[in-house]
Amino acid sequence: MDEKRTAPVETVRLSSCMWLGGADCMITTLNNIITGGGLTYFFVNHLGMSPASSALCWLLFGLWNALNDPLFGYLSDKTKSVLGRRIPYIRYGSILVALVFILSWTLWFPTRTNSALFIQMFLSLFLFDSLYTAIATSLYVMPFEMAVTNRARGKIMLVKLIFGLLALAVPLVLLAELENLLGSSEAAFRRLMLVIGAAAGAIMFFSTFFYKENGYTKEEEQYPFFRSLITCLKNKSFLVFESISFSVTFIQTALMMGLSYYFDAFGINYLFCYGAMFLGILFGIWLWMKPGAIWKVKKSIILMCLIFGGTLAVMLILGRYTAAGVIGFFGAGIGFAGGMYEVPLMFGDVMDYDEKLCGLRREGMYAGVNSLICKPAISFANALFPIMLGWFGYNTALGVAAQSATAKLGVRVAWLAIPIALLLLCAALIARFYPLGGVEWDRTKEELALRHEEKQRAYESEMLGR
Repeated sequence: MDEKRTAPVETVRLSSCMWLGGADCMITTLNNIITGGGLTYFFVNHLGMSPASSALCWLLFGLWNALNDPLFGYLSDKTKSVLGRRIPYIRYGSILVALVFILSWTLWFPTRTNSALFIQMFLSLFLFDSLYTAIATSLYVMPFEMAVTNRARGKIMLVKLIFGLLALAVPLVLLAELENLLGSSEAAFRRLMLVIGAAAGAIMFFSTFFYKENGYTKEEEQYPFFRSLITCLKNKSFLVFESISFSVTFIQTALMMGLSYYFDAFGINYLFCYGAMFLGILFGIWLWMKPGAIWKVKKSIILMCLIFGGTLAVMLILGRYTAAGVIGFFGAGIGFAGGMYEVPLMFGDVMDYDEKLCGLRREGMYAGVNSLICKPAISFANALFPIMLGWFGYNTALGVAAQSATAKLGVRVAWLAIPIALLLLCAALIARFYPLGGVEWDRTKEELALRHEEKQRAYESEMLGR
């Protein structure tokens, strides 16, 4: 009797993790600078474009931004390049996206008329986001191409998390200094953007020589576009996953929006809170990597939602005190680490389950549909915060510190109430409806790892025989 084969222990080289994390950090940094307020400030505050034209530009861009994700995801699934399905977009897209980023800060027309500025800003956004989507989608799903087990994927996610902190910090510092940088020397500012763009493009380009994807996947015939889209939406585990993915996107946007309001309204020293958040991130990395490996993804996500939501609730109720703020920010750090580490692992399981159902690897389409669903969360967060402030009588003619006690309470409610509700709802939905967990799912993952190994070996043998 033949012995039952077991999947080999998956290993991913640290150099591959580092290069992938570095490339992801670079494209995220460029995007955070462009869409995080940098391009709008440059065109409106510095070049003199009208705010109304800027708003129209973002509105028109938003329509394309919402639709291009499933399209690029599907195209990458269908790609049959000798380099693979994802790597061509990263390698060659890196050159183009760096060029577009650099040129976005250089005037394309001889005059600074409002119409000329509108055309340039719109085209900059259109071209940059098209390239960003193609590259970022490929980088996002690459860990699921490189490994199947969550142990191996977790190593990649940890490195990406560390680089993710850099991708957040650099744009925050740069955007805070935009006025000074542009005021002192526009030429020097453009040189800085040139260096950032060129460095990012080079790192993304060279990173593609240090990781690889399974060759057999490009030989598989994918579903037509609409069938592929519909089967994603029929995947129950994916729909449950979208609850936490949408919520994390909303919460990240909402929490960033309310920071200055909170500190100003209650006179809280932000250094204590930021220090607590940093400690929470460090603790969260340990928590989700060590005990989380025993609890597995489903239980870890539920616990993350409860810790994150619970500590934010403390800040909602007692947030006028520094101690409560410290507790809330510590919990936010744990939640941030979980969002960067556990949520992608959950997404990987969802796509593994899809492979069990249809026999195909369709990471690109899933990543695109996920973006399509989650991007409106950014708009909702931006719209709801000022609306909720108005419910509590917030007076925009006064400074934050001068608001009434009711309006200051409204700052906490507008900032924290919806994130808390979303986190608790996610915990309930995942506990009740998410099917991927337990011994049976572990066996399925092992079977998939064996299947990948066999398919890749057969593909390599066929290539050698040609």
